[in-house]
Amino acid sequence: MSHQKRHFMLAVIFVFVVIGCGQEGTANQSQEAKKVEIRQEDGRYQLYVNDAPFYINGAGLEFGDVEALAAHGGNSFRTWRTDNGQNTGVEVLDRAYASGLMVTMGIEIARERPGSGRGVFNFDYSDSAAVAAQLAAVREEVMLYKDHPALLMWGIGNELNLGATNPRVWDAVNDISKMIHEIDGNHPTLTMLAGISPELIAQIKTRAPDLDLLGIQMYADIINLPRYLEEADWNGPYVVTEWGATGHWEVPTTPWGAPLENNSTVKADWYDRRFETVIAPDTIQCIGSYVFLWGQKQERTPTWYGMFMPDGDKTAAVDIMHHKWTGAWPANQAPRIDSFTLNGLEATDNIELSPDESVASTVVTSDPEGDVLNYHWTVRPEATAVGHGGDDEVEPEPIPGLFASADGAQVNLKAPSEPGAYRLFVNIIDGQGSAAHANIPFLVTGE
Repeated sequence: MSHQKRHFMLAVIFVFVVIGCGQEGTANQSQEAKKVEIRQEDGRYQLYVNDAPFYINGAGLEFGDVEALAAHGGNSFRTWRTDNGQNTGVEVLDRAYASGLMVTMGIEIARERPGSGRGVFNFDYSDSAAVAAQLAAVREEVMLYKDHPALLMWGIGNELNLGATNPRVWDAVNDISKMIHEIDGNHPTLTMLAGISPELIAQIKTRAPDLDLLGIQMYADIINLPRYLEEADWNGPYVVTEWGATGHWEVPTTPWGAPLENNSTVKADWYDRRFETVIAPDTIQCIGSYVFLWGQKQERTPTWYGMFMPDGDKTAAVDIMHHKWTGAWPANQAPRIDSFTLNGLEATDNIELSPDESVASTVVTSDPEGDVLNYHWTVRPEATAVGHGGDDEVEPEPIPGLFASADGAQVNLKAPSEPGAYRLFVNIIDGQGSAAHANIPFLVTGE
């Protein structure tokens, strides 16, 4: 047996152990599953839950605050797997149900590409035995959760097209979808795609016709989604299952390869434009969206994709979605950043410093409610152990002892002694549960 196959078989065994232990006794066993379906009416696709129209105002959420999502006007969230390692699928669904939310439940499907973190990578979809074992394991997952009243749809895999070359992956997805429809007549199936192209859609139409709709994941390039849909000849329903901040692969970089991250104010402005330009206007095929990420994670930086800070404070991106979902602004809004400089330069100026050089940094901010703002400054090495497609990453540790003062909108700092790539971070906190953030990459030269 190959190393790859042994790894997958162990994962399958783990799935059976998890679903067989410790998940009985849910408070909602007496509740009935909701009937979810997609109808085409007058040329438009509409999602229905128990015969009531349902437009997805959702977020990607794995470890984020479910109750906060409901409080801000969301009605659904999506997951990447049934059991996230901290909560069982039943616990996730129960928590959603208690908050009046519906869940597009992700099912972890093995990926062909190399990777790290949770899930199975380097999978061979020409290995019929491994594919059959995966199908059997997924069936057990579906049996366990299919009757929960918080379940909305089944998400079969995440970005299985990313780094993949074997089209048989879509045969496996189709078999999983058919199996789900055989044992669960209440919930549609979809798979989440990294982007969209004519070649990809042709494969799915041919090999995975059993899917009820598609999940499409795009970031800055989402502005071109209407054109891509037309070029790919996709006329069916879809949901945007990831969108939000500009991707780290879509921004300019410094000469030493550091991507330039937008500050939280610029990000929120882009959330607004992308929703109003692409998602909201499509009333024909789009049945809603899941904004990314309702929580916080390390991916290139600790702040790139999360809509919340590590301590739970919300950023302006949450304010934007609150307004989209409710038609009103939250009582307290996040601070805004007007400018941010290091040594009098902006991030686009490709800042280089000498070892131990003393420089100043200034951030200019405002607060909608006039709250007193506090500032938290750190310097971290540039992340080098980076992943791909959302793989797990380790957050670089802050470097101590670099600030002569670090308690205001302007600070004096000493560059690290060791040459290399670094970032200066500032978090702006209003003390009312909202925050802003920005960072500037810089290079310490050996000169």
